[in-house]
Amino acid sequence: MTAHQHPTPPVGPGADVSVRVGWTDDAAGIAGVQVRAWRHDLAGVLPADVLRELDADQLEAAWAASLATPKDARNRVLVALERSTVRGFAVTGPATDPDLDPIAVGEVGELLVDPANTRQGHGSRLVQACADTLRADRFGIAVLWLNSQDDVRRTFLTSAGWAADGAHRELDLYGDGSVLVKQVRLHTDLAEPRLS
Repeated sequence: MTAHQHPTPPVGPGADVSVRVGWTDDAAGIAGVQVRAWRHDLAGVLPADVLRELDADQLEAAWAASLATPKDARNRVLVALERSTVRGFAVTGPATDPDLDPIAVGEVGELLVDPANTRQGHGSRLVQACADTLRADRFGIAVLWLNSQDDVRRTFLTSAGWAADGAHRELDLYGDGSVLVKQVRLHTDLAEPRLS
């Protein structure tokens, strides 16, 4: 091999993966991941009829509108790609909780990976991209809400440096107390690690 030749990159699973800011053209892929992930991740948490009635076309339209005109310049949708296929996505922006400063604290509003494509690094790449994006938007801390029973996701996030901050809430799906979803809030410090 001469000095100007480079080895060919490996080809195969995971060879062409990335995370980037979402485009309007990604709306269908995002909606598909959302439907499949919610049906998988929220089975047993939300009623089966609610999960069955999720409409990818309606979600696609909502995502297209959100991607075209975000409510805040710091609202971002990040997509995890394998080649050009959306395998997961995350939403970042200013924190929305009343006890947090939306100037200093950012939030990961959603973090989903297609259930058929877990354990391939997409979640880890999204978590890192969320931290990098929130840091670039000058947030010092990030938070995210997690279903209290989701031990797998909690273990994944704590291994990535997230920890419970003591806040918890109960979402009332129908407003009548018939379906309650308990959640805990995790946080992480976005400060750049210092080199010694």
